[in-house]
Amino acid sequence: MAGHFRSYVWDPILIISQIILMQCIYYSFLGIWLAVVDSLVQNSRSLDQVFSYEVLGFSTAQGRLSMMAFVLNSLTCALGLWYFIRRGKQCLDFTVTIHIFHFMGCWIYNLHFPTALSWWLVNIVCIALMAVIGEYLCMRTELRAIPVNTGPKSNL
Repeated sequence: MAGHFRSYVWDPILIISQIILMQCIYYSFLGIWLAVVDSLVQNSRSLDQVFSYEVLGFSTAQGRLSMMAFVLNSLTCALGLWYFIRRGKQCLDFTVTIHIFHFMGCWIYNLHFPTALSWWLVNIVCIALMAVIGEYLCMRTELRAIPVNTGPKSNL
């Protein structure tokens, strides 16, 4: 271990816990953002807003507002990556994992493969935003100067 700043130990329980935590953050804040957006336009809340492919669209106001909620959620999840994951190298891994589970949840909910182009575009943009911003925040924290000598100086 000499010469290494951090020790890298394979800890599957930690990784699984972080995946579950980030998935909870993803759906919790997506629900909050959708509730905020729905309250602005007095729209009824539905599970379709989270999992349905047809809701995300450019043609309706509800679709555009739902897209805005997904984008805001990716920014919030980037903060979650920074606060809980704290490793720039792992941000893309966790981002893709979250969205793969969301994709599988949408597929199960709708009982068919997503064909809406707007759904794919929104999710690709959200993956890019979440990964890049999360990695930027984590790298900024990782590259901070490490104080080497904090004790008082003595004249010898």
